[in-house]
Amino acid sequence: MSAKQFAIIGMGRFGRSLALKLSSLGHDVLAVDKSEDQIEFVASDVTHAVIADATDEHDVASLGLGNFDAVVVTIGSDIRSSVMAVMLAQDAGAKLIVAKATDEMHSKILNKIGANRIVMPEKDMGERLALRLVSTNVMDFMELSNEYTFSELLLPAKWQGKSLRDLDLRARYGANVVAVRSGDKLDISPRADLPLQEGDKLIMIAPRGVVEKLDNMLG
Repeated sequence: MSAKQFAIIGMGRFGRSLALKLSSLGHDVLAVDKSEDQIEFVASDVTHAVIADATDEHDVASLGLGNFDAVVVTIGSDIRSSVMAVMLAQDAGAKLIVAKATDEMHSKILNKIGANRIVMPEKDMGERLALRLVSTNVMDFMELSNEYTFSELLLPAKWQGKSLRDLDLRARYGANVVAVRSGDKLDISPRADLPLQEGDKLIMIAPRGVVEKLDNMLG
């Protein structure tokens, strides 16, 4: 998985979680917040940390947002600031804008003004969004506990034609495939010798860190 560049605007709890996870996965992260205290909190753990007002046209223009693979606006409580930040990011040439919304109305507004993807904190925590942003094969991801995660993995090309027995994911990685999704069909008791095909998705429960490891190996 090659390194990508992300600009995270807003270093509240959600933004910090996202920025730190992306950085831990080996990606370049620009953390942006108008609060010096919030920036100091993450400065040593991200690539760059900048004190800037995301609602100020000159501040935003200085960030070079058009150079990033994605810009994530995590400002949620102040809807005006959230809207302004998305609009200015778009004007600055951001290729992909992901924005945090507090409710459905906020989500509709952000969508209409140019956000490409909307996340809501009760549905997408920072670590989950980080994996969805950078992963080639991980379609969905969530934590079940401190030790285990639940994920949906798009079958990599090198696994096509192989069976679950061939892959032996449980013995090799401790990952338990609980279902296989083929198109609209969900097989919740997949046979160990069933050949896996292009487009199949493996739904699995695995120890924390295994999904990231598999995605790095297969991406």
